[in-house]
Amino acid sequence: MKNENKANPRVLVVDDEADILELLELALSRMGLDVARASNVKQARQLLDAETFDLCLTDMRIPDGDGLEVVRHINERGMDVPVAVITAHGNLENAVAALKAGAFDYLSKPVALDQLRTLVASALKLPAANARARDGGRILSGNSPAMAQVRELIGRVARSQAPVHISGESGSGKELAARLIVEKSARNEQAFVAVNCGAIPENLMESEFFGYRKGAFTGADKDKEGFFQTANHGTLLLDEVADLPMVMQVKLLRAIQEKKVRRVGATQEESVDVRILSATHRDLGKCVQQGTFRQDLYYRLNVISIHMPSLREMREDVPQIANQILERLRGDSPARFSPQALEALMRYDFPGNVREMENIIERSLALCQEGVIMPADLQLMPMSAAQTEEASGGAGKYPLTDYLDRIEREAILEALRQTHFNRTAAAKILGVTFRALRYRMERLSITDKDGAD
Repeated sequence: MKNENKANPRVLVVDDEADILELLELALSRMGLDVARASNVKQARQLLDAETFDLCLTDMRIPDGDGLEVVRHINERGMDVPVAVITAHGNLENAVAALKAGAFDYLSKPVALDQLRTLVASALKLPAANARARDGGRILSGNSPAMAQVRELIGRVARSQAPVHISGESGSGKELAARLIVEKSARNEQAFVAVNCGAIPENLMESEFFGYRKGAFTGADKDKEGFFQTANHGTLLLDEVADLPMVMQVKLLRAIQEKKVRRVGATQEESVDVRILSATHRDLGKCVQQGTFRQDLYYRLNVISIHMPSLREMREDVPQIANQILERLRGDSPARFSPQALEALMRYDFPGNVREMENIIERSLALCQEGVIMPADLQLMPMSAAQTEEASGGAGKYPLTDYLDRIEREAILEALRQTHFNRTAAAKILGVTFRALRYRMERLSITDKDGAD
């Protein structure tokens, strides 16, 4: 427990180089902090056990061990002390290892004082480990083991600065999970910028991410901030990150590693303090194997991973989630589900997950009579051949991605046929945007000719 009566926060600095210790102590003292020194792991442990600290900075390479031992010591004893490690310049592996071990953040040698000040200011605003935060009340409700694990992970990663990659099917709540991470973090009062990487034309990506200077190109009549500048001191969510072209992946990797960006048309770089979250419905590891996604960027983004379960993986939570959505959508209406309707929802596979469930419930509210939603009001799409095969246990003979593509294709075709291939109406049924439907149709090679099947 922190000593709240102290006038100045206390920082423990662990390094065997006297000049580094002196530099850090001087910089931290000028920020109004009290500094204690340790020159090895043993001394650091003794100080941590005997005294109270608000922050720990430790070098990675120490004569009697390494900085990870200090990180583990703090975590194993449940100390409410954010810890950051100082790594050799360009040593990405050590930085990732430290973040995975529970470090709050990292700094590269030589230590840039502006980055040090930013890190310290952010760390000392961390909420207590047991602080409770609102959890949005939608998909993160439920008592299934899968959802309990997601909630537990979100609580743990929120206090870190480590990059988090969120995977899961379309509509499973990846952006909601990202927002909850931010809400529980020290950056909850700063900007949260969500970017759909698949919706930005390739020729505009660099200027959109990093900004540009006036006169950098035709039409650049004034300076413009990019996503990184807008999210400075906050959080940047790279949604559908697998859609980034290879050239942009290289530039993004450098911006994340160096914590600096250069606007198009500028000669100088500018420092940015941004926590990176990423998400995609695709298998990013498989994209690496296929050569469409850089392995080094994958490792940098996937320091901590969270998988958002589909509704098929948490059927026991379907009634609770459905009733919460109904309560939110019905307004003053006394509408309720019949037992048969809830049973039908539990049997349904929800290719579009919670987003599809919301669409189904909203439609059923308009169709139900006397305030009772019956199975017919739900208008659930019949199970496709692929879904029927899954229910009978035969799906295992297909590669997972091919199998999921079959399910998605059947769901899209069913919606298109119901709407006589009106794509706008079909998108509403599926609970996705028109642009998302168009993208999926192109990816799955679905054309208007399929309506004649």
